[in-house]
Order: sequence, then structure tokens, then C-alpha cells
Amino acid sequence: MRHRMVSDLMTTDVVRVRRDTGFKEIAKLLAEYDITAVPVVDDDDRPLGVVSEADLLRKEAAQLDPAGLLPVLRPMDAAGAKAEASTAEGLMNSPAVTARPQWTVVEAAQVMERHHVKRLPVVDEAGRLVGLISRADLLRVFLRGDSAIREEIAGEVLVRTLGLAPDTITVRVVGGRVTLRGTVERASMVPVVLRLCRGVDGVVDVSAELDHRTDDTAEAPSDQGMSRRSQLAN
Repeated sequence: MRHRMVSDLMTTDVVRVRRDTGFKEIAKLLAEYDITAVPVVDDDDRPLGVVSEADLLRKEAAQLDPAGLLPVLRPMDAAGAKAEASTAEGLMNSPAVTARPQWTVVEAAQVMERHHVKRLPVVDEAGRLVGLISRADLLRVFLRGDSAIREEIAGEVLVRTLGLAPDTITVRVVGGRVTLRGTVERASMVPVVLRLCRGVDGVVDVSAELDHRTDDTAEAPSDQGMSRRSQLAN
């Protein structure tokens, strides 16, 4: 079983800017390429930060209302500095939070969530920019067809990973929702089956009607109970 990698989903033709790229040039690039952010790189093509639409809008939001009807926004600290900035160096969020091509989609999603960012520049071993991956790219795993998901669960998860016979569990997938029916040898296998199936790329939900032949989840007798029975036997 294998999660899709960042290299499978990332954009490789990345629009980028330098530290001294001006505000209007950045706005023009966002509009021209229909993108929402650009990485800022140094002379060695290593990411320094990212400038997004939100960073540019701070300047617009800080402008005075000609009619005098809206309150004047007074951004503080870093936000205020960005509202005054006119080049990528002053506008960008830095340092850049980056990903590696060999990361799984799970790793990339966790880093985005942890750092509250919407995209990650992807860098090689030397730290040079080789791609860009966004939230929208990661969500593409949910576009996998139901037949592909079913084949991975039935073949890779159940047969090759868990060693079950092909007819042990039937797998049905509709709209990314997986339904499992069948019988396994031990009760302790049921949560393992569910966990592995939920980890398959493109799976939205898993429901199961799984029976077991042996219940190996019952608690073993305590030492105290065993000792008591031993005393009675003597």
C-alpha cells in the first residue's frame, strides 16, 4: 500500500519572483497565470518566502476611503509593514515552509495544517525550487475512481498486506465510501482492516459488517484471580 507522493501531484512549471520584484509586477503575474501566490527565491533558486493575494490586499485595505465613510484600518506590527511594502521582500511571508518531492500527501497535508499555509514550495536535496503543491493539489486524491480504490483495498490491503484469501471480504466502493462484508479469523483483525482501508488515498469513509471466528480481544485473567484459583485448588 502506497500513498501518492508530492512529486505525483505538484506543479513543476512554477512562476516565481525575486526579492526586488515590485508590487505591480507580482499582481500582474497572479492575474496573468491565474494563480493565488508566488514563491520568492534567491539567486540560487532557493525559496525565501511566499507572496499571496492576501499579502497584496493588505495595501488596498490600508488605503483611505475617498468618501470618508469607512473607518481607517491601522494594521499593527508585521501586517502594517506589509501594507507599506512595495517589493516581494517586504510583502512575503517568510521563512518559506517547504516540502520534498518524496513526501506523501499525508505528510504535506499535516505540514500545511500545522503551519496554517495553503501551499508549499517543493525543494530538492540542495534546497532549490522544483515545484509547488497546494491544498487543491492534495484534494485531487479524492478524484480517484471507485474501481481503483476497490482494486487497491482488495488486492494490496487485504490480500498482500494482511494475507487474507481473496474471497474473505467483499469490497464495495461508491463515491469513495467503502463497505466491507465478510468474516476474519480473529476479532483483533477488524480494527486493523478498518484502519488500513481508511488510509487508502481517495477513501472518504469506511463502514464494515465483519464477523470473526475467534474472539481474541477478551481480557486475560488477572494474576490476582489466577493466584486465588490456585489457592483454592490447593
